[in-house]
Amino acid sequence: MLRFLTAGESHGQALVVTVEGLPAGLEVTVEDLQAELARRRLGYGRGPRMRFEADEVTIIGGVRHGRTLGSPVAVQIGNSEWKRSDKWHAEMSTAPGRTEKPLTQVRPGHADLAGMQKYGFTDARDVLERASARETAARVVAGTLAKRLLTPLGVRIGSHVVQLGSARVPAGVRPGPDDLDAVDASEVRCFDGAAADAMIAEIKAKSKAGDSLGGIVEVLVWGAPVGLGSHVHWDRRLDGLLAGALMSIQAIKGVEIGDGFTVAGLPGSEAHDALYWDGRNYVRDTTRAGGIEGGISTGGVIVAHVAMKPLATLNRPTLATVDVITKEAGVSFKERTDVTAVPAMGVVAEAMTALVLANEATRKFGGDSIVEFTRNAEAAARALAEGPLA
Repeated sequence: MLRFLTAGESHGQALVVTVEGLPAGLEVTVEDLQAELARRRLGYGRGPRMRFEADEVTIIGGVRHGRTLGSPVAVQIGNSEWKRSDKWHAEMSTAPGRTEKPLTQVRPGHADLAGMQKYGFTDARDVLERASARETAARVVAGTLAKRLLTPLGVRIGSHVVQLGSARVPAGVRPGPDDLDAVDASEVRCFDGAAADAMIAEIKAKSKAGDSLGGIVEVLVWGAPVGLGSHVHWDRRLDGLLAGALMSIQAIKGVEIGDGFTVAGLPGSEAHDALYWDGRNYVRDTTRAGGIEGGISTGGVIVAHVAMKPLATLNRPTLATVDVITKEAGVSFKERTDVTAVPAMGVVAEAMTALVLANEATRKFGGDSIVEFTRNAEAAARALAEGPLA
């Protein structure tokens, strides 16, 4: 089983992630991790923090001479802002004490009030620092390791923005696995030039108004082997695992596998992926089921759509709120924010998808080393090709 755990706060000294279950011999470097973290900082409409934030990556354990040891891999992502600001040294100190300026005007749309009520806090910062999407940097590190594990199986994972605000990519426009660099080259990680221009125009308008934008990202997986996930238990179904992992990303309010919401309004004769035999394999020429049937990967392209709400922290705060101490009405306070983080969210969605698929791959193929893991996967592929249904 592959699992990971993150720790740390947005303005704290560092984030930490520990990944357990990686086989020995997997090649990984700090540069690999930094490259994916740099992708997370992409996107027109990001705030100033993305321009000066440098992810200071240190592999603490589980790797020797560029290869995993089979033990847990621990990675620290230092917060460069912490070094430059005495404010955060004081505000986020782990030593006994208290802040001189507690945040009591909670922000609608955030975890502030619900978290304060749950844990009995009187300072919203006790909640918001951990609830912040900064935590996703640690997830991207874990997801990078998962991607490395899936690479020998021929699995490629990518994402692209299909909607930002009201601007939307035309139906049927979808990158292939060789187009991922072109997606990242787009200022909004959009594969359609005209739609990208419309998205940028919307961002500029909302930036001038001090408002924010949400959107939808399509996550694509090519080369996933047949048989990941299972129909036998509710918590083994691959589509359920993916939906839960993607929904766990901060500000995500909707997840769709394949054409889930569209096919809900179609007759059965138009809602499924017809099967064909091409002389070697079973193939489907549509992705309505998103590459998953009965909770099991089919070997086709896995497709998920992830919907992100507009960010609740605004550059020009207008949302009504209440001071939890005085009960006086007011408007929500402002933390440094983005106009939109949808392009970056796609990179996080890739990471969560990779972690789910890597976990199911280790469950199916096993192996204490990357050599054994790959050998088992190759043997499973041969057995499928030579089996009674071949």
